[in-house]
Amino acid sequence: MPTDEMLSPAQTTPLISFVITTYNLPADLLRDCLNSVLLLPLSDDEREIVLVDDGSDEPALNGLQAYADRMTYVRKANGGQSTARNMGIECCHGTYIQFIDGDDMLNSHVYEHCLDIMRRERPDILLFRYSHQPVRHISQTCHGPIEGSEYLRRYNLRVGPGGYLFRRSILAGLRFHEGIVIEDEEFTPLLFLRATRVFATDAQAYYYRVRDDSTMRKSDAAWVKKRLDDTRTVIFALQEKAGSLPPAAREGLQRRIAQLTMVYLYIIMKQTGDPDILEERVRELHEKELFPLPDRDYNIKYQWFRRMTNTRTGRRLLTKCLRG
Repeated sequence: MPTDEMLSPAQTTPLISFVITTYNLPADLLRDCLNSVLLLPLSDDEREIVLVDDGSDEPALNGLQAYADRMTYVRKANGGQSTARNMGIECCHGTYIQFIDGDDMLNSHVYEHCLDIMRRERPDILLFRYSHQPVRHISQTCHGPIEGSEYLRRYNLRVGPGGYLFRRSILAGLRFHEGIVIEDEEFTPLLFLRATRVFATDAQAYYYRVRDDSTMRKSDAAWVKKRLDDTRTVIFALQEKAGSLPPAAREGLQRRIAQLTMVYLYIIMKQTGDPDILEERVRELHEKELFPLPDRDYNIKYQWFRRMTNTRTGRRLLTKCLRG
């Protein structure tokens, strides 16, 4: 079992920390990721790279010696994505943080636009979009500022932490929930509740590689049950948090809870196809006053799904359609 160890260049106070996490990834993917960060128009004093190796079988640094003096390398015992990101938070010093999964990369030319917005507007959070291939086109849109709680109330939230950069100081004690596989679903809305200046751009600044062995693409029965149980845990945790919030913030978080509950039911129907499991989980939601789904005009998909799932017959019909 590897022990925690850290190799670091001289510490400064950078503008932005890029926290990259890896577990048993090929060195060529990590080099692509690191190069996409190093291509950005940032001086070494402005840029900090923290590479967190979550207990890979062979140290990731072995194939990255050429980058050793331009990053902080942290090797820890394997504990999952949440523990790796939390370690990255503890080790970084930047005014802003950007998370990157080691098998992904930034669209460097497009990300420059995000850096320009960051310097000009000094946001608490800046949202941008993903692409599934390298792109160079830069969207000139920039909307904001808006309070984080108001953003949650008005818009559908993209929770993946690769899709935004954020001011490190708004974290306070917030960290990723360890031991679960959908940690983003809890972390991101709670982070938004702490933000007073949120900006959003349509720029596709983050290149998300679709890989067949990705964690979220697993489909065996044990993994599906784990994902469902973890989703239920997050839904209940967010519901408890919402109960202590002022009205505007509570309304924003309730929107996110309702949409996550919709996703939860969709996964049950799509990946298990078991009406008994579905009805058992519906009863649990009903006991927590989370079902039926709230009658809200969030979007057409939500309204349609809500109507279909309001009855047992509708749920069975929808399950049959989703299973093909």
